[in-house]
Amino acid sequence: MAKTVLITGSSTGIGAVTAKYFQQKGWNVAATMRTPEKAGAWAKGETLICPRLDVTDTTSIQSAIGETLKRFGSIDVLVNNAGYAISGPFEAASPEQIERQFNTNVLGLMNVVREILPHFRERKAGVLINIASVGGRATFPLYSLYHGTKWAVEGFSESLQFELQPFNIKVKIIEPGIIKTDFYDRSMDVVSKPGLTAYDAFLARANALKTIGDTGVSPEKVAEVIYKAATDGTWKMRYQINSALLLWARKLLPDAAFFGIIRKATLG
Repeated sequence: MAKTVLITGSSTGIGAVTAKYFQQKGWNVAATMRTPEKAGAWAKGETLICPRLDVTDTTSIQSAIGETLKRFGSIDVLVNNAGYAISGPFEAASPEQIERQFNTNVLGLMNVVREILPHFRERKAGVLINIASVGGRATFPLYSLYHGTKWAVEGFSESLQFELQPFNIKVKIIEPGIIKTDFYDRSMDVVSKPGLTAYDAFLARANALKTIGDTGVSPEKVAEVIYKAATDGTWKMRYQINSALLLWARKLLPDAAFFGIIRKATLG
């Protein structure tokens, strides 16, 4: 019997590519998204559905899970992929922008986890895959809010695995580095505040992630690693993609040395 994966944020980028990859591997796929009407031509077939799911709307989460269970009978893997990034000086961010960043990347992810856990517990099986980032363990200038959310996902996931292991529910964290997607365009919210000019000189120096998306690995590579995490049967928790060297340096170097490298790389 084919296994089933539910993926959030599947309209484009890593989510869409991962949905296609699992389907090609013979899985049933619930490629969820906020606006299924905008799904591409790929989002069709006997083994693929596109339920509406907004991670900030609990009713839509429950409905998407219910639709998936009705169609495929069970869910074996959850991939929490939905998210976006805010960049710019923290002082320029409005309370609404800060709230939206955490509601989507942290509380939204938690919402989906909370709703799927009863199903996983009853089956005494399940794989929970949270898409974090190299930015969940190392930081760059002007991304304080995004980093705050991804560090939260890391801590949440690491603690959660202790309480879920007795139910045979595996928790996995994917830590991508730079990936070639539209994340740096479509999924980026650049903050500014009228009259706030104190950071202009700093912003003029900063070049982090302006064109860096072109230097990354393909989203297909991320999909391969997500699939491996879903199917390797191990209790391994963290999986790096194009990020191992940076995380190795973060672990071994003193703060001053590591921060110096980041400053030089991002501020010239």
